[in-house]
Amino acid sequence: MKTRSANFQIESEMAWEKAREGIQRQIMGYDGQLMLVKVKFEKGAVGTAHEHYHSQATFIVSGVFEFHTEGETRVLRPGDGIYIAPDALHGCTCLEAGVLIDTFSPVRADFLKK
Repeated sequence: MKTRSANFQIESEMAWEKAREGIQRQIMGYDGQLMLVKVKFEKGAVGTAHEHYHSQATFIVSGVFEFHTEGETRVLRPGDGIYIAPDALHGCTCLEAGVLIDTFSPVRADFLKK
C-alpha cells in the first residue's frame, strides 16, 4: 500500500469514486496518520450506520444532513461539524444534496486502491 499521497490534489483532475448509491468521494490527501476525504451526497442518500477504529471529524461544506452517533441525532448544516470517536456507531441521511469533508486518523487504508 502506498503510504503517502501526492502533494497536490486538483479536483478537476481527479475522478469521483462511487462509495455507495448516491455517494461519491475524492481522497484529497493522506499519509499513515491522517486522511482527508471529500464526500458528495445526493438528496436521500444514506451513510449506513457503521463503526471503525479511526477517529473521525467531519465538516459540512454544503447541504443538510441528519447525523447520529452514540445514541444522539442532530441535523447539521453548512459550517457545522461532528466528531466521531473510535468504534462509535454512526451514520447519516442527506436531507439536501451536499458535500462533506471527512478527516480520519489513522489513514483509512480500506479507501485506497490496492
